[in-house]
Amino acid sequence: MRKGIRGRLTANFMIVILITVAVLEVLLIYIVQQNYYGSLKGNLTNQVKISADMYSKYYSDASLEDNILYNVDAFWNQSNAEVEIIDKSGRIVMDSLGMIPGPGEPKDDIRDALNNRMGEWVGTLNGQKVIAVAYPLKSDGEIVGALRLIASTDAIDQDIGNTIKLFVAIGIIVVLLVGMLSIFLANTILIPLKEVTAVAESMAAGNFQIKSRKKRDDEIGKLSDTLNYMADEITKKEKLKNEFISSVSHELRTPLTSIMGWAITLKSEKFQQKETLNDGLGIIAEESERLTRMVEELLDFSKFVSGRIKLEYGTVNLMTLMEHIRKQLTPRALRENINFTVSYPENMPELFTDVNRMKQLFINILDNALNFTDSGGSVDFHAEVSEKEYRFIITDTGCGIAPEELPMVKEKFYKGKSSHSKNGIGLSICEEIVTLMKGRLEISSQVNVGTTVAIILPREVKANG
Repeated sequence: MRKGIRGRLTANFMIVILITVAVLEVLLIYIVQQNYYGSLKGNLTNQVKISADMYSKYYSDASLEDNILYNVDAFWNQSNAEVEIIDKSGRIVMDSLGMIPGPGEPKDDIRDALNNRMGEWVGTLNGQKVIAVAYPLKSDGEIVGALRLIASTDAIDQDIGNTIKLFVAIGIIVVLLVGMLSIFLANTILIPLKEVTAVAESMAAGNFQIKSRKKRDDEIGKLSDTLNYMADEITKKEKLKNEFISSVSHELRTPLTSIMGWAITLKSEKFQQKETLNDGLGIIAEESERLTRMVEELLDFSKFVSGRIKLEYGTVNLMTLMEHIRKQLTPRALRENINFTVSYPENMPELFTDVNRMKQLFINILDNALNFTDSGGSVDFHAEVSEKEYRFIITDTGCGIAPEELPMVKEKFYKGKSSHSKNGIGLSICEEIVTLMKGRLEISSQVNVGTTVAIILPREVKANG
């Protein structure tokens, strides 16, 4: 990973740098070249115009041939360039260097000047690269010829070449410096990432006590926080799972011990009393039913966790359901001397949901309420209906839940500290059922005062697929 990330980061940095430097160098070289050539061309243009104006003002009274004979350098003596004079036919009649070429087709700049336009030409003359400008010579407003200035570009080409070499050298230095900087910048990302990776590998090996050190408040720092949070959550869930397994094992062992004990007793040859037989069979049946409920609860929990539970929707008469729950739980409340009340509005509208899951939801929560309420206490179960939702509220006067435990009571495997706490999956199943029904499960409690559980369900529910 180290080589791969470092290599990719450095390569990406270098590609960006090389492209940027190359583009800048090309632009700078182009600008310098245009500037040099533009400056030379501008100087020649100014000189040829001044000389042509002097000719028109002071020498136009004589013919072009006479001026060449008697005033050969009078009107261009300010120029250091090669000077040519061209007659109206396009023939070069004078060259300041004495190198008059033979007959031939005139250059473009000469034709432009004879057509009363400023002429420019760049090319090779006598083996040298040159720039030439030509301008018309006039006498009394009539074009009598053209003046041409020619300058070699050797000097400026050499200056441009030296400038290019300087730019290339600077570019290489910039690339090397920024390349080293890119390696340093890559390491500022790689080293913290390597540390985070080492911590993640240690966590993958089962060491959740290790912590990732957060150095900066950036994406890698956020990754460190996420890893630490994940480790804490895994540790907490692992602890809850172990406590859950221990609790379930204990709860399974109790009825199994009773069943095994009575089975051995009933099997004994010395056993002859019919009353004892009935008691033993009754206990075995009761404990077996208890085991069945526990196993069903565990199976339900497994299905909810794996997402394999789907509600079987149908129309539910809530008043009938609540009356059924009253009849089912009243005997237990009487045995435990608890005042159990059920109330609901008259003509309460029906709800489109899963009746069996609704029953399971209510009985689980009421079972908890009865379980945590001492003799002489009360449990109230009532319903409220508004325009948009149903509210089923279960209130008890039991021992209550400590503030620090309240946020965790709906978590999977969480088993409260009270001696009445069971296996820690009842409320988590209730939470799953309410979520499937698109509702909310809200719990409030005060220690030694009691607990209130509110089940809020929407009136309009669409069946899930």
